[in-house]
This record gives sequence, structure tokens and C-alpha cells, in this order.
Amino acid sequence: MKNANLKNNDSGERGGFNPYNKMNNNSKIKMKKNMQRLGGTGLSLEAFANAKSKQNSYNPALLKKNREFYTNAKHVSKYKKLLKQQNQPNDQSISVEPVEENDGGPGETSKEDKKNKKGSYSLQELYVKKHEEQEKARMEREAFYKAKKEEKEKAESRRKDLREKMFKRTRKGQPVMKYRIEHILETLQGSTSTS
Repeated sequence: MKNANLKNNDSGERGGFNPYNKMNNNSKIKMKKNMQRLGGTGLSLEAFANAKSKQNSYNPALLKKNREFYTNAKHVSKYKKLLKQQNQPNDQSISVEPVEENDGGPGETSKEDKKNKKGSYSLQELYVKKHEEQEKARMEREAFYKAKKEEKEKAESRRKDLREKMFKRTRKGQPVMKYRIEHILETLQGSTSTS
């Protein structure tokens, strides 16, 4: 039978015995077993690229950036609403409510107009007051830093003078003891006065 298959194969007919075909079947079986062992087919190139491009990792910098973006957007929207409210109350009061005539005469204004004017003035006053407080705080800080800087410069100059005196030498290279003894006396007097 094998000989018949070989003869058929040699003659060029299909369906005969082919040793390469048998190896091909073995490799297919091995591939199937590997696929089952690994858990199925692999990802396509496109699916792999998409999976790699997604950022599933925790990135605090991005979270902070997003949070800042949303808070800024919230502040901007609040600011725009405030601007609309400040600009529109006069227009709305004219369009929605009928105009009331004042009994007092042309010199007097209605209560609503007074409130609106008072509100705008109070906002302006608040702004001016806040600005003045900030300016005052800034001036105090500057004065504090200036005094601190002057004190630091005085201490530096004292240390520099003391250092120069301590490093003075005689012609023969010996330290001048006069300044060293003065320094020791000053420190002793300072320690006795504190205690």
C-alpha cells in the first residue's frame, strides 16, 4: 500500500504519501497546543498598539493638571456670572418691571436705584479697602526686611573688623595679643552681665 502511494506521488498525482505533509501536520498540532497553553490567539498589531497607547498607570501630575484646569474653569464661569449680574440688573429692572413714578419729585430716586448704586459703590469701596490693606502689608514687610538687612550688615561688619584684628601679626609673624585679650575680656564681661 505504501509503495502504491509512493508510486502515485512519484507520478505527480495528488493524495499520495508526502513526508513533508506529515511534518506540517505535526507542527500544526504543536501550534494548536501552544495556543491553548498560552490562552488563545495573540493580539493583532492594531490591538497591541492601542493597548500600549492607553495609559492605565497612575500619574499624579496629570491628575493635578486636570484638577487645576477644572477649578480654573469654575472660577472663570463664576467671574462671568458676576459680570453679567453687575451689568444686567439695571437693564432687567427696566425691561421686567414697569417704571414707577416718584412722588417726591425729580430729585429723588427710587429705593431700587439706591440699592443698585449702593451695591456698586460698596464693591468699589471693598476693592479700594482691600487694595489699601495689601499695600500696607507690603510696606510693613519691606520695612521688616530692610531692618533685618541692616542688622545683618552691621553684624557682618563687626565680624569682619574682629577677624582683621585677630589675624594681625607682628613683624616677626607672632599674633598681636592686644586684640585677642580685648576680645576675651569682652566675652567675659558679656557672660557675667547675662548671668
